[in-house]
Amino acid sequence: MMTAVVAAAVLLAIVAGAILVLAARKPDTFRVARVVSIKAPPEKIFPLIGDLHSHLSWSPFEKDPAMKRSFNGADKGKGQVYAWDGNRQVGSGRIEITDAKPDRVTMKLDMLRPIKASNDVEFTLAPNGDVTVVTWAMRGRQPFIAKVMSTVINCDKMVGGQFEQGLARLKSLAEA
Repeated sequence: MMTAVVAAAVLLAIVAGAILVLAARKPDTFRVARVVSIKAPPEKIFPLIGDLHSHLSWSPFEKDPAMKRSFNGADKGKGQVYAWDGNRQVGSGRIEITDAKPDRVTMKLDMLRPIKASNDVEFTLAPNGDVTVVTWAMRGRQPFIAKVMSTVINCDKMVGGQFEQGLARLKSLAEA
């Protein structure tokens, strides 16, 4: 009985050690991006991205109907701020548009919970014939604890899946 417990403890220590070594070898930054082609000109898509009020209609992160929301700063575009406080699914944080041009919108995302993080978000709109190629990307620092988490959770797939949902809704709205 005691040898089985010792063997299990040794095995657990080896697995934990392997996870820590793998995590230590991961990059200090991350980037998640997804792309969609929308049959609409950039002028029709830009207002849906460059005004955070419009995000309420397509964002995959609007999952809590009881969420507290506030808008501050500019009415839209550069300087507009959206803050939220919701359930476990959405957490709390704020996002600010740092630049808004017809072909690119950049934002600063500060998550307060469930995990504190500060990331850069970028939407690019590239016309290509009768479609606009829209890219939604997020990048930021990846501290050691995030590296450990990413060895057991595929964060690109998880966050990227949410980006895919949002881009599909954005496409639907822009093409309507």
